Amino acid sequence: MKPTVWIFVPLLALLPLASASVQAGTSATPQATTEKPKGNVEKAKDVVVKDAKIVADKTMDVLSKTGEVMTDAWVTTRVSARFVDEPLLKDSNINVDTSKHVVTLKGTVMSKAGRTRATTVAKGTEGVHRVANYLTIGPKVKS
Repeated sequence: MKPTVWIFVPLLALLPLASASVQAGTSATPQATTEKPKGNVEKAKDVVVKDAKIVADKTMDVLSKTGEVMTDAWVTTRVSARFVDEPLLKDSNINVDTSKHVVTLKGTVMSKAGRTRATTVAKGTEGVHRVANYLTIGPKVKS
C-alpha cells in the first residue's frame, strides 16, 4: 500500500465513530444553544481527521515495508538472522537485545572488522533506531 493510503484507511475506520458520537450527543429535546447542528458535525469531522492522521503516523512507525509489526522481538530476530551469512562474523558469539528499537550487541567477534560489520548490519536493519555495541575482540567464549 502506498503511504498516502495509510492516512485514509484509519480515517475511513473512524468516520462511523464520529457520526455515532455526534448522534449520541443529540437528544429528543430541542437544543437551547444558538450553535447549528452542522457546526457540531464539522467539529467532529475535524477531530476525526486529526486523530486519523496521528494514528496513520504511528502505524507507519511500527510497520515494516512488508506490513509486519516491528516489535523489539521482531527487530532482535531480524538482526540475528542477518548476522548468519556474514563472513566477518563467522566464529563470533553475539548476543542481540532490543529495547524500544535500540539494539544492544554483546559478546565476542574475531576482529575489529567483524565488530564494525556487526554494527553496520544492525544499523542497516529496518526498525533499528540506534545500536549500542559492547562487542569484544577475541576468541569465542564457550559457555
